[in-house]
Amino acid sequence: MMRMRTMARSSTSTTTTTMKESIATLAKRAAEEEVWEVRPCGMLVQKRDPDTEPAAAAAAAPVPTIRVRVKYESACYEIYVSSQASFGDLKKLVAEQTGLHPQDQKIVFKDKERDSREYLDTAGVKDRAKLALSADPVAHARRVLEMRRAAKAEKAAKSVSAVGSEVDKLSAKVSALETIVSKGKKVADKDILDLTEQLMNLLLRLDGIVIEGDVKIQKGKQVRRVQKYVETLDVLKVKNAKIVTTLTNPQQQQPPQSAVVTAREWEVFDSLFGPSTSSAESTATATTTASTASSTPTPRFDWELF
Repeated sequence: MMRMRTMARSSTSTTTTTMKESIATLAKRAAEEEVWEVRPCGMLVQKRDPDTEPAAAAAAAPVPTIRVRVKYESACYEIYVSSQASFGDLKKLVAEQTGLHPQDQKIVFKDKERDSREYLDTAGVKDRAKLALSADPVAHARRVLEMRRAAKAEKAAKSVSAVGSEVDKLSAKVSALETIVSKGKKVADKDILDLTEQLMNLLLRLDGIVIEGDVKIQKGKQVRRVQKYVETLDVLKVKNAKIVTTLTNPQQQQPPQSAVVTAREWEVFDSLFGPSTSSAESTATATTTASTASSTPTPRFDWELF
């Protein structure tokens, strides 16, 4: 009996220990599953806790706003700006109150001019810091020149585009004339000359546009287009002249037909072979014949009466 009880107790304790070990194993596995995660690419990596990462904590923390005092001429302005902003951002805020363009501003902090790409916190700007603002005449002049250059380039681009539109319209007319001439039909020389003159005027307009950069490339393309159409019109003019010559030469080569007029005096035969008439009628007929013969240079023949 004692042995049976001892064996029962030992088996119970073994079962309890096994259950504890299995629970611990499951808990450990669960903990491991929480620590590890599978990325979309299939790689098994350690799971990240966003609350414990310093970058996430820094991003979650609000960025403090500081107040700086900017002195410009005789006035002083208070600007609220982020402590991590750049001097370029500060210049934009200053421009809203002073009206001075950001590119024309010169900000001095701790006796040193600050670049627009420099940050306030790295330069040591803190709350209620004092900064000096002044106008930069060199930067202003540079900005004005750039604006004029940009406006000139824009105007030139519009001019080249307008010329290109006119070239497109004239190219359609050139193609129409080319089609007519290719079929062997004649076109008016005035049409060819007018198109050539219009294209030459466009060349003069393009020559008057002075520009550099991408617009210059577009200008060169339009010049080559106009030159090509002018050459095409020259060829059409020669072909058109040949068509006219072909049509007129056969008429010029044919000799003019001489009008041969053969005058025949049928009255003479009537007087000879007609019925017998009176002497007066014969005399009148002879007189008429004589006058006619004298007026008309026709050869006379000696007829024998049978």
